[in-house]
Amino acid sequence: MKKQLINALKTYQAYDKEEKNMVEKTIEYLEGTDVYLGKINPDGHITGSAWIVNKNKNKALLTHHLKLNIWVQLGGHTELDESVFDSAYREGIEESGLEVLNKINDSIFDVDVHKIPERKGVKAHYHYDVRYIFEADDMIPLIVSDESHDLSWVAFNEIEKYTTERSVIRMVEKMEAYHDFRSN
Repeated sequence: MKKQLINALKTYQAYDKEEKNMVEKTIEYLEGTDVYLGKINPDGHITGSAWIVNKNKNKALLTHHLKLNIWVQLGGHTELDESVFDSAYREGIEESGLEVLNKINDSIFDVDVHKIPERKGVKAHYHYDVRYIFEADDMIPLIVSDESHDLSWVAFNEIEKYTTERSVIRMVEKMEAYHDFRSN
């Protein structure tokens, strides 16, 4: 599983210089440890996120993250026996209450590395976040999980009213730049 993820990252085409740096950091992290899934490694771990868009591909589902108190995509820690893609899918379902997400493709959509601050005895550490894109019906009612303050379908042109997180803005830019996502 680790080798497949490294290969996928090595062939992934980063959107810009900043994301290319994140991809390189993630590969470096993976090549330097055998403990990368779950929460076992105290220095950091691979996480899987779901960038969920509606059928018209003009809105994204964001969560107002409980612990971080910011609006971001859905996602979280991997289980020790699952792929990062499967983790992203599972987290998207668990955190939204949706029963199904339709994968747009199996490829990595975005990569981000961010520091998680120290909290409740857990030292500060890094999340090497690998993100995949999914589609869902924005008319289906959502269920806010215990990991979130709120959920909202946000129009791409309104995202900056919710968040200034560069990685979220970058995913919107990708949606606007890659017309093939809009035409599926």
